[in-house]
Amino acid sequence: MNHEDNPFRFLPQPWDRIFPHVATVVVWGMFFGVIYLLRSFFLLLFLTFVFSYIQARSVSRLEPHIKNRIVRVVLVALLFLSILTAAGIFLVPKVKKQTELFASQFTTYLSRVDQELFSLSKRYPLLGELVPELASKQEQPPPEGGEKKGLKHSPTALMLQQLLRLGDPGGTQSTGGGTQGVGSGVQNVGHVIGTLGNIGGKIAATTSAFLLSLLFSFLIVLDLPKLGASVRALESTKLRFIYRSVAGNIRDFSQVLGKALEAQLIIAIINSFLTAIGITLLGLGEQVAFLSVIVFFCSFFPVIGVFISSIPICLIALQTEGLQIMLLAILLICIIHLIEGYILNPRIYGSYMRINSVIILIILTIGGKLFDFWGLILGVPICTYVFGHAIRIKEKSEPEPLPPVTGD
Repeated sequence: MNHEDNPFRFLPQPWDRIFPHVATVVVWGMFFGVIYLLRSFFLLLFLTFVFSYIQARSVSRLEPHIKNRIVRVVLVALLFLSILTAAGIFLVPKVKKQTELFASQFTTYLSRVDQELFSLSKRYPLLGELVPELASKQEQPPPEGGEKKGLKHSPTALMLQQLLRLGDPGGTQSTGGGTQGVGSGVQNVGHVIGTLGNIGGKIAATTSAFLLSLLFSFLIVLDLPKLGASVRALESTKLRFIYRSVAGNIRDFSQVLGKALEAQLIIAIINSFLTAIGITLLGLGEQVAFLSVIVFFCSFFPVIGVFISSIPICLIALQTEGLQIMLLAILLICIIHLIEGYILNPRIYGSYMRINSVIILIILTIGGKLFDFWGLILGVPICTYVFGHAIRIKEKSEPEPLPPVTGD
């Protein structure tokens, strides 16, 4: 902040230098306080930002071809709405049906995995030593009927519980019936699958926020020049120190977040398309809508999304086609994510979002623990902004060298 723009410059020293920093902290505290108060509307705000960013970028790209801005905004909005409507009409019913089918047969999938594990442990005793549950349950194989009570005797369900950190992680005290805390973890596995089966209701619950965000984003993009001018007008008021404290950082963060989500959206679409082709060739075409949508949404979770989206693909491949097709499915997943890591990410993300995979896992672990779903979605872009923009000292531009002195 320049000295002539400092509203506290009339205070005696050193208060004239202390109060600007205090004011900046107060302004940011008020900003985050408003976000906290609006936390129940966070989904609406997030979707409105995403839709507004995508439409605004599309409108800007059409400027060389269509000069009238209102026409560009209307065309982009109609195209965007047509794509979403087509997806809702043709894709959502299939996804809902296939998701319910997957949830209803989940215990059957686990039983098939248990059978393969028991068979492998007999051939390779070392596997039984690495997975103690296999050795303890070999004499009591899980029932093939797929009943939920079979989950209590399923080593696969217990491993899935530990992988997803369900149940009581500290409940390891032995009892006469087994291990304490295992039952609660197995019940939680069943609860997660039950929630997955009711995904249609979840989608219906977010419909109002989705439709409102479409309306708000269209109005924002349509009136964006006037809104920008109104915000910039705050610089000419007595509250200009507030504007100068937060405006630049909010603009930079929105650009980083928007570019990250746009890049991840392109990668998610390509991943889903390649996965749909691959699983169709493997003979899993009956579940292509459900599996492709799982891959699409999991693509927004760096690194960890690969493992989450691979679980249903491997389970369905093993149950319907056998162990060989499941291994081919794993090979397919590896090839697709090699393409993502070495071809798509460098070209789409560029250098501004390159973060080490270990750091990404740390960010996702902390963000997911503190902020649940939103920590997984926004953790990486926020850390990218903080370490790449917010705390970085901007280098001053060097003065141009003077021309050499030549004699006349």
